[in-house]
Amino acid sequence: MYDIVYIFRGMLIGLMVSVPLGPMGVLIIQKTLHKGALSGFIAGMGAACADLFYASVAAFGLGYVINTVQTHELILQIIGGIFLLIVGLKIYFANPLKQIKARRRVTKKGLVGDFLSLFFLTASNPVTVIVFMAVFAGTSVFGDAPTFFTEIMVLIGVLLGGSAWWYALSTIVNIFRKKFRLRLLIKINRVSGIIITVLGGLVILSAFEPFRSLLPPAA
Repeated sequence: MYDIVYIFRGMLIGLMVSVPLGPMGVLIIQKTLHKGALSGFIAGMGAACADLFYASVAAFGLGYVINTVQTHELILQIIGGIFLLIVGLKIYFANPLKQIKARRRVTKKGLVGDFLSLFFLTASNPVTVIVFMAVFAGTSVFGDAPTFFTEIMVLIGVLLGGSAWWYALSTIVNIFRKKFRLRLLIKINRVSGIIITVLGGLVILSAFEPFRSLLPPAA
């Protein structure tokens, strides 16, 4: 029964990391509006699994992985920023009418693409591992005498917490999706595209020392 406590602690951390609506949240909302709740949720699972990867690195102290991530932090951040710029511009210039028609043709291949795109975009932010290390250290989430079992329970909770948030977000957005008219969808595309493009630019700039304070760590 006490094992559930560790899962619950992990869920709280997973929610805490996922809930702030950074660029990943905007992307998942946009995917839900144009492709439906399943696409939004699968994309969210990509982000949740990337968070789980970094949480695992932080929990088990995988030195080699941490050193590799830190060594290539600059290039990873720049690549992630470039991806966001491309995605933002693509969304901005997208035709909502074509996207609406494409809703009926959501395939397994498309869902895999949604998952992988959010996984790699989230994983391209190596600051996430530092966030998890700080949270784990500051909350004593593993208890006074951490074991492999308790760490696994916490990590399961992190995945469940993130998954629950992305499911709730995609479901809520999908409920109101049918009420959006074409003109409003065009505006949403424009606003989402601008937000993601600007965030992509900030991610690239914040990779360099003079601009590091421009962008706080976000999921």
